[in-house]
Amino acid sequence: MEVSVIGKCQAKIAGADFVDREVGFFNSKVDSKILLSKICFMRSSRCERSRIRLSTKSVQMEPVQSQNVDVGRRSKSLEGVKLYVGLPLDAVSPCNAGNHSRAIAAGLKALKLLGVEGVELPVWWGIVENETMGKYEWSGYLALAEMVRNADLKLHVSFCFHASKQPRIPLPEWVSKIGESKPNVYFTDRCRQQYKDCLSLSVDDLPVLNGKTPIQVYREFCESFKSSFSKFFDCTISGISMSLGPDGELRYPSQRQLESHGVGEFQCYDENMLSILKQHAEASRNPLYGLGGPHDAPSYNDTPNSNNFFKDLDGSWESHYGDFFLSWYSAELIGHGDRLLSLASSVFRNTKASIHGKVPLMHSWYKTRSHPSELTAGYYNTSNRDGYEAVAEMFARNSSKMILPGMDLSDQLHPQELLSSPESLIAQIKSASRKHGVILSGQNSSNSEAPRNFDRIKKNLEGESVELFTYQRMGAYFFSPEHFPSFAEFVRSVHQLELHSDDLPIDGEEEDTAETPCASPMSEAQMQAA
Repeated sequence: MEVSVIGKCQAKIAGADFVDREVGFFNSKVDSKILLSKICFMRSSRCERSRIRLSTKSVQMEPVQSQNVDVGRRSKSLEGVKLYVGLPLDAVSPCNAGNHSRAIAAGLKALKLLGVEGVELPVWWGIVENETMGKYEWSGYLALAEMVRNADLKLHVSFCFHASKQPRIPLPEWVSKIGESKPNVYFTDRCRQQYKDCLSLSVDDLPVLNGKTPIQVYREFCESFKSSFSKFFDCTISGISMSLGPDGELRYPSQRQLESHGVGEFQCYDENMLSILKQHAEASRNPLYGLGGPHDAPSYNDTPNSNNFFKDLDGSWESHYGDFFLSWYSAELIGHGDRLLSLASSVFRNTKASIHGKVPLMHSWYKTRSHPSELTAGYYNTSNRDGYEAVAEMFARNSSKMILPGMDLSDQLHPQELLSSPESLIAQIKSASRKHGVILSGQNSSNSEAPRNFDRIKKNLEGESVELFTYQRMGAYFFSPEHFPSFAEFVRSVHQLELHSDDLPIDGEEEDTAETPCASPMSEAQMQAA
């Protein structure tokens, strides 16, 4: 995507002078130009090109005129909150070459001048170890780490042992070939449909990957990363996130469709999960409980009352069997998270990097008694049971920090008939984390079309439990004139920066932009989806 910054004005951001002419930015503190003219977010080989324009209007940091009158005010409770920005999901191409490298380099310098602490980089299993088990190709990611260090920013690395649908980044080829002959390495629903974007937690300790267990393969991946990036751990790499499930989150793939508002389905029907369930039922002297998941649970897109299991009144979830199954289902998920966070803590214990894991925000139907969306995702959280206490305790046991997404979401933006409450769920997770001394890191919604509710983000950042916030994600919309000034004002308000007189719009100033056509525009979803 082309970034054109053409103009005649001068602006100051965080005390640094920007001289915007033809174009570059001039930072009087470091006496250097950041050239942004005709820079494309593009794939380096046969991949697509597309562009964004970072215009004078977006870089100038004009005061944002909106109904959010409190954006420029900062609570003392926001002191110490570090701000990061996520890099594009496809910052490294499937052929392990850098995508959009020149534009990312320019964006990094702009973020540094704005006062952002660092960036988050997704590192994909399906790119690094794609062809053969144990053969790692880090070159594209090493180049990006070098760019981040040169920009004097911190780097948070997210290991992605899952696949991405948009942009499409599959699991490693050799793993997918194993899955073709051994479909039970994948999560399976009651219709025997496999979810092929991550491995089932039931095979964590089974030698299904050419004689090795997934836990062994993940450990070797982490150790290779630690060795290859050793020079960046002293002053650049600040954190490591472990992929814990679908989209990196600690959950079952209970929702198979994007933006589905149904209750989802239980994912316990691969042979290995059924075997574990059977053994657990027999050990509990209830062998009939081990025959499968709830027979009276609704389907993916159904409402809670479409079948008996999740009904508020006399639903099966409150029966003896319901408690047995939900306790087991949740415990298996927590055990999976425990294994992976323990692995990461062990590998990186001698570095300065903190370990993180991400939990989901399954807020649909939160106002019902049964909380069905959370139950199918693996969180035994209901109106009379706190399902996040055990999760927070597991994070604390591994000295890990918890990533909580959806901090821009508010109740009023969701249809009342869904009985959703992201605000209440965030408050509950924050409470459980605070009780167990777990530090939180926040993220905004990964939906690129979601309103950017900066006031809601700031409210959720208040309190001592939130240490870091990562804004998702760098791309076309992020740098657009419609968005970037609002983000800059948000950063300034969190950092309690005062408006400089040069930030004010200049009467009669003309916005001048230059466009160089690039073929095959990349969709905003590709740049923003998480």
